[in-house]
Parts: sequence; structure tokens; C-alpha cells
Amino acid sequence: MSEVTNPLREEVDRLCSVSRPAAAAVAAASDSDRVAALEACAQAIEADVSSILSANAKDLSEAAANHLSSAMVDRLKLDERRLASIVADLRAVASQPDPVGRIREQRLISQGLRLEKVSVPLGVIAVIFESRPNVTVDCAALCLRSGNGCILRGGREAVHSNRALVTALRKGLANSSLPVDSVQLVMEQDRALVPLLLARDDAIDLVIPRGGEGLIRSVCEVSRIPVVKHDKGVCSLYVHREADLAMAIELILNAKVQRPGVCNAIENLLIDAAILESHLPAIAKALLAAGVELRCDERCLPMVPEAKPASEEDWGTEYLDLILSIACVDDVDDAIVFTNHHGSHHSDGIITGNAMIAERYLRLVDSAAVYHNASTRFTDGGQFGLGAEVGISTNRLHARGPMGIEELCTYKFVVRGEGQART
Repeated sequence: MSEVTNPLREEVDRLCSVSRPAAAAVAAASDSDRVAALEACAQAIEADVSSILSANAKDLSEAAANHLSSAMVDRLKLDERRLASIVADLRAVASQPDPVGRIREQRLISQGLRLEKVSVPLGVIAVIFESRPNVTVDCAALCLRSGNGCILRGGREAVHSNRALVTALRKGLANSSLPVDSVQLVMEQDRALVPLLLARDDAIDLVIPRGGEGLIRSVCEVSRIPVVKHDKGVCSLYVHREADLAMAIELILNAKVQRPGVCNAIENLLIDAAILESHLPAIAKALLAAGVELRCDERCLPMVPEAKPASEEDWGTEYLDLILSIACVDDVDDAIVFTNHHGSHHSDGIITGNAMIAERYLRLVDSAAVYHNASTRFTDGGQFGLGAEVGISTNRLHARGPMGIEELCTYKFVVRGEGQART
């Protein structure tokens, strides 16, 4: 083994050696102890605002020097308002009903045995993510609230912010009854450490990657631990022939322009052929006025002379920027086929006044979240009432959509008897 690998393996061994006992202690803690620990963490972040913002300023300075994209910088940036929102989300997670020990089902089975299906924590959760410092706090809070321990590995671009946030979280834990090591941050930024971590299925129970397509692919390729993917967000809105034009413009602008660098922003817009001439020029005018670059298929292009021709690659691209691809579809079934083929099964919606058409779309589009007459920007743990999210799963198993504390639990069967033996 090379000299480079030895220290990395030692770091992984250290993280894993303390993770299981810490997670067991969190799982055994009472609901009130876990809630109190999260409140202590919230207060510690509030007390450390100046040092956290100072650390974030270092990351932003390095981002500028490295010419990171505006979308990446937006994800990275912290200010007092965003920090207050992070703390509010942390407290919202603490206010969620305790999922641990919840009886999901109960019934009498053979010979009068009483069977219960009971929620239990997953154990140790590793989250590998890029850019967003708020993920650090959201994931730690959700893991603690659901009785789990966590190992967090953030990206190099947010290294100073993540260290400052985890320092505050661990200060809070030190003032609680939960072990400090229930929240751990991987300090080493060498990418060679990640495969070593992902080989430790003896110490880690679930891996959640959050980031770009390359990160997710690399994690899935090497992990020996089950992975729940927070995949790319190639989201779309379909403007049906019975759509209200004013509503469509408002929802499209919200879904594309409000925060283009997030995974629930739309990247594709589908226009029904029957309203191409009546609706597309006004929609395009509004988007162009908002600074959006448009890329259109051959049927839409004559209606939008300012647009660029769309390529086949555009339909599956997550721009994370003020760029939008526009395609013409013949009907709802054409829109469904397009969305299921080109999208990432994240968040997609239809704008229509026809309830039957909407129900067909909602039933047949294979995405984690589907919308009727609403912006895709609502796909978010906080917006869904989960307090926060550890990721937005595009998996079918074991969780789908925003993952809150319920999705960070599994279950076991508890059987109560009075001396029954199977005959």
C-alpha cells in the first residue's frame, strides 16, 4: 500500500470506528433528548454566525478565483438570511413527530401471536455532496431526528463553510446528551478517500450522493453500500391546449427563473401543437425579457426567431442556468412519452384546465413528483412539510422524492406471544 493511501485508510478507519457506537447511542436516546440536541445545535449555529460567514467568504473568494459558474456560486453563498433559514429548517425538523418506534401496522397472526411492524433507524448514513453548505446542517438534523448517525463528505468548494458549520453542530451536541461523534465531517478532500469509505459496508448502512451526474455515477459504480440517488433534475412543464395563458406564463417563469441553479427548476418546456401560434410567442417574450436563452425544436423555432436550434442532447441536459429547451408535442400522450424518455424522473408538471387530461398525465408520468397547475419548484422537503430533506430521491426503492425523517427509517417485526410454539 502506498504512502498516499495509508493516511486515507486510517482516516476512514477512524471515522468508521466511532460511527456505529455513536449511531447506537442516538437510536437509544429518547425523543426529548434528540429534540433537545437539535435545539442546542440551532443555538450553537446562531452563536457562531460571524465565524460561519467568515468561512463562507473564503469559499466564495476561492470560487471567484477558480471561475466557478454563477449557479455554483449561488448554491455556495451564505448570508445572514440564508443562515437564519438553515436554523429555521433545523428547528422545523426537530418539531416533526418522532418516527422511531412508530407502529406502522399491527395484527393478530397464527396462534394468537401479536405482530407489530415498528419503525427503527437505518444506522449510519454517509452523505456525499457538492456545493451547498445548507446540506451539511439539513442532513445532520434529519439523521439525528430519525435516530441515526451520519458521516458527511462535502465538496472542496465549500470546505471552509462545512467545517465551520460542523464545528457549530458538534458544539451543540457537546451541550446535549447525544455523542459528539454522531455527526462527523470528512476533513480530507482527497478523492481517493471516497472509494475507501464506500467499501465499508460493515460500518455504514446507506449512502446518499447529492451533486452532479458525475458524482452520482462514480458513487454508484464503486459503492458496496446501498445507494439512494439524488439524481439530476431534468424537469419539465407541459402546456396543454386547454391551459390558461396567463397562468402558464406565471408558472413557467417561476419554475425557470426564480432559482435556475436548483434541481427542481425546469429545463424543458413542452407546448401543445394546437396552441403553438396562440401561446408560444407570448411565453417566449416573457422568458426572453427575463434573460432566458431559448433553444427550440424545428416546429417551435419559426415562432421564436431569437431562439437557437435545439439539439437532441439539449432535451436531457440539466442546465442549472437561464437556458430553456422548448419542444412542440401533439397531445398529452406525446408529452408523457417525451417526459418519461428525456427527463430524470424528478419533477414534472402539466398546465391545463382539463381535469381528465391532468389525471392521465399525473398517472402516467413516471417521476418522483408530478404537478397539475403548479410550479415544479415546490419539490422540496421544507415545502412538503418534512422540515428539510436529506436529498430528493429519483430511485424507486426504498424512498422516492424528498427524503425526510420517515425515509431515514426502516422497520422490524416485533412478535409478542404467551408461549406459542409452531406446529
